[in-house]
Amino acid sequence: MKKLLLCLSVLYSFSTLAQTEKPYSRKGEWFVYWGYNRSTYANSDITFIGEGYNFTLHDVVAKDAPTPLGREYYDPGLFSIPQFNFRGGYFFKDHWAVSIGWDHMKYVMVNDQASTISGTISAQVSSPAITVNPQYVGTYNHTPFVVNSQDFLTFEHTDGFNFASVDLERYDKLWKAKNGIQGLDWVAGVGIGLFVPRSDVRLFTVGKNNYWNVAGYGMALKTGLQFDITRRIFFRNDIKGGFGRLNDIRTTGRDSDYAKQTIWYLEDYFVLGVKIGKAHK
Repeated sequence: MKKLLLCLSVLYSFSTLAQTEKPYSRKGEWFVYWGYNRSTYANSDITFIGEGYNFTLHDVVAKDAPTPLGREYYDPGLFSIPQFNFRGGYFFKDHWAVSIGWDHMKYVMVNDQASTISGTISAQVSSPAITVNPQYVGTYNHTPFVVNSQDFLTFEHTDGFNFASVDLERYDKLWKAKNGIQGLDWVAGVGIGLFVPRSDVRLFTVGKNNYWNVAGYGMALKTGLQFDITRRIFFRNDIKGGFGRLNDIRTTGRDSDYAKQTIWYLEDYFVLGVKIGKAHK
């Protein structure tokens, strides 16, 4: 996060020096974009709570799940399968826009990893009761533990780790072509919103691909570059860093069972966009 803040500061200083005498006019302009992302995640603690158990897995390792290049990227009926970004916004001032959007990331816990565990697990858990493998029954205090994917846990937000946010964005011109069409802008912003994952969890062999639910909240900082290809079409690359505090992750599909987790992430995305209404000059 410190590196992201430093990057924002450096780019802002550069953009201030790079301003031209020609006015920057975007007030009243709308935009919408669509693209795809990759993400990385910091290790995190996951707490599982239900009848007969309350335990935490510490420093869990996870990764994203990019879709290989294929039909999903050009068939409109399959566009929502890869890790995508969709956003629309409005310039209420020349340099300032407000936008709403949906970041569809994917989060997959690495199976069969070495971790540590704290808390308690009883011989029977949940309701209706699940009989637990006897080797997992007990009380733990940062005890070394292998997260067995066969009879203990698989855990992922692959439909997905969704962030619905409202962002405030700042745009500054870095360069403009003499023809007044092509240009390069530095973009920076902050967003707050809700995480709406569809989590696929198997705990003690019981679980399901749960429906979307509002599991928590989050915020993020972002910075990037936007290149105007024409007066209406642009290409953009942003880096976003943030966190999600998920207090109600669906697990076995039973109301009494849930999980809690704070996820810190870094997201890199490329998008293609269209300007609607007034096009700035």
